[in-house]
Amino acid sequence: MKVAVLQGGRSSEHEVSLRSGASVAVGLGEAGHTEVPVLIDRDGRWTCFGEEVSLAPGGGLLECDVAFPVLHGPFGEDGTLQGMLECLDVPYVGADVLASALCMDKLSFKRLLAFYGVPQVDFVQVGDDGWRDRAAGLGLPLWVKPSRLGSSVGISKVDSPEKGLDEAVELARRHDPRVIVEASGPGREVECSVLGNEEPETSQPGEIVANADWYDYEAKYSEGGMELVVPAPLEPATLERVRELAARVFSLTGCSGMARCDFFVAEDGEVLVNEINTIPGFTETSVYAKLFEASGIGYPELCDRLLRLGIERHERARSFEF
Repeated sequence: MKVAVLQGGRSSEHEVSLRSGASVAVGLGEAGHTEVPVLIDRDGRWTCFGEEVSLAPGGGLLECDVAFPVLHGPFGEDGTLQGMLECLDVPYVGADVLASALCMDKLSFKRLLAFYGVPQVDFVQVGDDGWRDRAAGLGLPLWVKPSRLGSSVGISKVDSPEKGLDEAVELARRHDPRVIVEASGPGREVECSVLGNEEPETSQPGEIVANADWYDYEAKYSEGGMELVVPAPLEPATLERVRELAARVFSLTGCSGMARCDFFVAEDGEVLVNEINTIPGFTETSVYAKLFEASGIGYPELCDRLLRLGIERHERARSFEF
């Protein structure tokens, strides 16, 4: 197939996206497909081999069979790009508009989990009535985050609600007017990759061991910033619980294609959902791919299956009457 690999983007994760795009290009080639690189600059311009890309509703994208977005954060992972591809009538890898927007917004995502009784850490939205009192009841430390941003950008750890909370909220508001305050997650940080559409398949869970105070941007993307232990050193029943919850969250949020679900696992084996990423880092050494590699699915096969899942979802969506 001829595949448009969308990379770069307007967010702070631009460089990470370029690394993901380069790896996807190699994986697609090894799987027998042809990559068409589409670079989205920080100012939002689209180019392909140095030429500006012209887009027309219903006109497709560079005569490609399918698009493979590897854009992280706002304007790529939040439903905006997916809406553009829907207007172009191009099949694409990953979650659709609604699922992308829902999973990108931590507040909306966590409220959905609460509705379905999925275990998670407690939280409060800054600005809600009595939010300060409720935040004080969450225990310490607190985590203050922009609701719709990724890769730990704009996040602060607050060790006292009397000191640093206002500064942390102000930092988060530089990135997003919607700000969430979360309780601290206990125990190990564990991640599980998910692949599929209506019947999601889960990987072996892995544990993230950060070589820092916490798993921030530097720990995620710097050499030696973290170690991935696969499978996570947990009891078999706990590993199965992680996989079960990953598949359930994937389905409840309406995800398709791929996602990586992140958890906290306490010493007593209690599993709490942290978040889900609909376009996780996608280099061959990124957690998403490494977890499936440990589960028997190599990188080229993973890329190929994602293309076919995107086309399958597109054809199913177009089978309904509008």
